[in-house]
Amino acid sequence: MVNINDITIAKKGMRKMEKSKVYFSKEITPESVVKIFDKLGVKLKGNVAVKLHSGEKGNQNYIKPEFVQKIVDYVGGTVVECNTAYEGARNSTQKHKKLIEDHGWTKYFNVDIMDSEGPDMILEIPNGKVINKNYVGKHIKNYDSMLVLSHFKGHPMGGYGGALKQLSIGVASSAGKTYIHSAGKEKDQTKLWDNLPEQNLFLEAMADSAKSVVDYFKGNIAFINIMCNMSVDCDCCSVAEDPCIKDIGILASTDPIAIDQACIDLVYNSNDPGKQHFIERIESRNGIHTIEAASKLQFGSREYELILLN
Repeated sequence: MVNINDITIAKKGMRKMEKSKVYFSKEITPESVVKIFDKLGVKLKGNVAVKLHSGEKGNQNYIKPEFVQKIVDYVGGTVVECNTAYEGARNSTQKHKKLIEDHGWTKYFNVDIMDSEGPDMILEIPNGKVINKNYVGKHIKNYDSMLVLSHFKGHPMGGYGGALKQLSIGVASSAGKTYIHSAGKEKDQTKLWDNLPEQNLFLEAMADSAKSVVDYFKGNIAFINIMCNMSVDCDCCSVAEDPCIKDIGILASTDPIAIDQACIDLVYNSNDPGKQHFIERIESRNGIHTIEAASKLQFGSREYELILLN
């Protein structure tokens, strides 16, 4: 656990050496999402994919389309999703499109299910610890940059879900999700639950696949984590627990490892007694290991400067 005194919080204008910058706002509004993105000083070029979680049928905690409309419009983005690898309302393109419409996403945005047609694109991971390839929807080739817009919350398998999970499981095709979950053993989703690996191998496979997406966009990528409606369950759960910890804020960075580490630290250092339930979910799944594994792959850093916005 990181003590709050170890987190560098700076006002605008204060700079530290060799630490990733993570901007933090306690204000959780559509306007503050745009404001914090602006602080990154990043111009996402060309066709911009906005990767977010559109919510499983029955889930009550996912971030709603009205909340992200301003930031999606601001970057001129297309909302992108991928099909799932488990039973539910999002494991086929036909059902997924219907749910996306039911959840109101098509009222505001063009939505692209990136693996709605095959074959998948394969992203190589030469230095992957567990997997050396990642299967993603082939529509990713239509985008020049990506905004990874993550709802930070718990997760029944990964312990927590943030930028790294959105990059890995989120961007992977249905077959790719199976491949990551099985640590490279299986692509057939009907066999997934018979081929679950030791937990750390799954978490390391997530780190490997996250790196492949970061590498693919060659710096044309940015990350926003929204810390509200924080249940121990993911937005992929049709039956999810209600939030157990009070809303904390919004974070933005160009470093996916730093932004997830900052969110974890903010949870541990919260004064909310509900954090214990959330922390138990993270620790029981060894969720921090995804960050540890990603850090060893060196596509970001766990060392960061948290810059508090006015």
